[in-house]
Amino acid sequence: MAKKGSRILIGLMCEVCKSLNYVVTKNKINTTASLKLKKYCRKCKKHTQHKETKKLD
Repeated sequence: MAKKGSRILIGLMCEVCKSLNYVVTKNKINTTASLKLKKYCRKCKKHTQHKETKKLD
C-alpha cells in the first residue's frame, strides 16, 4: 500500500465569482508556489482563472 506522504488536498476557487469548483492534490515539496490554473467555472459558464485556496482535510 502506498503512503500518502507529501501530497495535500487544496481547493481551486474562481477569481471572478469566488466559488470553490475543484478539489485537487498537490505535492507540497515539489510545488511550493500557489497554483493558478485556467479552468471551467459552472457558475460563470466560461473558462476563468482559478487560484489555490486553503488546505482541505
